[in-house]
Amino acid sequence: MVELITPQEAAKQLKVTDQTIRKMIKTGKIEAYKVGGRWRIEKTEITKLLKRSRIKA
Repeated sequence: MVELITPQEAAKQLKVTDQTIRKMIKTGKIEAYKVGGRWRIEKTEITKLLKRSRIKA
């Protein structure tokens, strides 16, 4: 089963503001779904974002 989180939960995990998460949704950097009129993000989407933004040393 797919685990969905709120933009606020995603913001906490990524240590950014809710507004940053909403901008990322709007620009397509994070894939999100509207469920019952509210945004939800698959938890795996956060993992993908972290992997994409990793800097190689």
